[in-house]
Amino acid sequence: MSNSTKPFKTDFRPSFFSRENLRFNIHNLSYLPRWIIVMIDFAVLLLTFFFTFLLFRGTGLDYVTTSHSIIFISLLFSVNIFFFWLFRTYSGIIRHSSYIDAVKLLFSQMSVLIVFLILNFLFQVFSGSKAFLNTALFINMVLSFCGLFLYRVIVKQTFEHYLKEKSEAKLIRVIIYGTDANAISVAKALKLETPSRFKIVGFVDRNSQNESKRMLDLPIMVLKKKLPTLIRSVGAEGVIIADKSLSKEERLIIVDQCLEFDYKVYIVPVITDWENQKEISRKVKNLQIEDLLERKAIVLDNKSISKQLKGKTVLITGAAGSIGSEIVRQVLGFNPKNIIILDQAETPLHHLSLETESIVSSAKIWNVVADIRNREALNRVFKLHKPDVVFHAAAYKHVPLMEENPAQAILTNIEGTKNLADLACEHNVVKFVMVSTDKAVNPSNVMGASKRIAEKYVQSLQLKSQKENNLQATKFITTRFGNVLGSNGSVVPLFSKQIASGGPLTITHPDIIRYFMTIPEACQLVLEAGAMGNGGEIYIFDMGKPVKIIDLARKMIKLAGFMPDKDIMIKIVGLRPGEKLYEELLNDTSKTIPTYHDKIMIAEEIQDEYETLHADIEELIGIANFYENEDIVAKMKKIVPEFKSMNSTYAVLDK
Repeated sequence: MSNSTKPFKTDFRPSFFSRENLRFNIHNLSYLPRWIIVMIDFAVLLLTFFFTFLLFRGTGLDYVTTSHSIIFISLLFSVNIFFFWLFRTYSGIIRHSSYIDAVKLLFSQMSVLIVFLILNFLFQVFSGSKAFLNTALFINMVLSFCGLFLYRVIVKQTFEHYLKEKSEAKLIRVIIYGTDANAISVAKALKLETPSRFKIVGFVDRNSQNESKRMLDLPIMVLKKKLPTLIRSVGAEGVIIADKSLSKEERLIIVDQCLEFDYKVYIVPVITDWENQKEISRKVKNLQIEDLLERKAIVLDNKSISKQLKGKTVLITGAAGSIGSEIVRQVLGFNPKNIIILDQAETPLHHLSLETESIVSSAKIWNVVADIRNREALNRVFKLHKPDVVFHAAAYKHVPLMEENPAQAILTNIEGTKNLADLACEHNVVKFVMVSTDKAVNPSNVMGASKRIAEKYVQSLQLKSQKENNLQATKFITTRFGNVLGSNGSVVPLFSKQIASGGPLTITHPDIIRYFMTIPEACQLVLEAGAMGNGGEIYIFDMGKPVKIIDLARKMIKLAGFMPDKDIMIKIVGLRPGEKLYEELLNDTSKTIPTYHDKIMIAEEIQDEYETLHADIEELIGIANFYENEDIVAKMKKIVPEFKSMNSTYAVLDK
């Protein structure tokens, strides 16, 4: 066979003497070819052997005491090479040499010593004399171990201090808050990383137990005064919070103190949570506004939720939205039999379906593109899949848009909810959980009022079934919460985008206040409320402390490393139509009842009779189909007497 027709070699493993292995670059010592490491190790063995030989020759003793010296010396080096291979002493990356490499080298040299002590004994038994002087063997092995490990340490230190490609001037000088194992691991990782991002100048010990001591050759500073004073004293630019024992309140105090003096604050997850430990600095991230919510972790009654969802068929409307998609993710964790994810937005639904394919679950997932305003399309879904539980998260939610388009709010938020609720009754759905909003309380805009009417309708269905004493009827449950951080169109993503573009940050009013919670928190509470509900309840969630939006804006600017009203401006643009200065979770006439979950309460609302409300809603839907805005809003105000328009053209209808 000619050379031109020879088959390609399919083994792509580089040969020992390949060009890649032979390549040597003094600036790339971390990737020395293995054959070079073996050669250096062999050279160290030669040096230590001759040093030991000369040392004992000087005392009048012979290291090698047999006439077959060449054979035994060759055997000595061969056995050393064998144990190098056995313990893979050459496989470690030189610049990352550690005690593991020392242990491998120690075992290697101890093994050589043991082999030759045994060989010496056997040789003496059969020939009457030793091949090597035992004391010389021991000293040779000790010197070999020291030489082998010492040159690794020298290469490592040389690389770190002289050949590391970094510019000290560009590194961010930081102190690490904490002295526990997690803090030490973070510091080690950051010091070894290439290219470096941070220069660590010390540790902070909040317990005042390690004053005047050092770790990793860095000072341990005791927190006697406020943290900014300590940061200033060492010329640092910020702090990395690595103390995993800090409470949420303690962390917030640190953040507020640092931001007040324009110091950077970074957080890092616990080392055991890292997926890729090669890119350490990416784990050290700027504090996010979500991290500053003054809230404790939510503890779910997983047993109760699992009882409701395991092995069941679950329909989730608005599944492609920020709330709906998170409900899908969390429901998947409870192993339902089927999940129907329904949304009218094709592309977001497609993205969600691709994401759910990668989630390990026994559930069968059905993707349905449908509009909740289309009753016939929904009816087909109910007939085909027969859902046991419905989570209704589909809605139009943007206040200014719904002020301009009230008909759309009616047709989606009210008629869509009515379609789903009626079909849930017809098809014997066990539980229907509606996701509502705090804007439904004493509504000041069309969107809030439309959600309140939807709440009233599902409550009236529950009241109707109770009066009919229908124990098999669908249980209707409403969940009501405030703003969700990171949801589509919320203020935090808007501020982030405005900061990225250099500002200004637009705020409608300097005194505006809102409640916030994260998307996972909101959805966890929706599942919990759905599990505990017996029908007819409106569950309201503990939203934590209210947040002043202008303070939120300033904090986000500082967290991004800028100065408010200097690097990035804050612009007051005036209240939008229908916008309140603050949101409420309860109507003026409502009371709350506690539940077994400290973050969930039940709002006692006045319930409407089904017949009257049903007639009013049918009339409202009929008016909406004519798209006469004032007629629509006027009817809404009759159904919801507490609906008072604010900063809106519809305010004239309240007179």
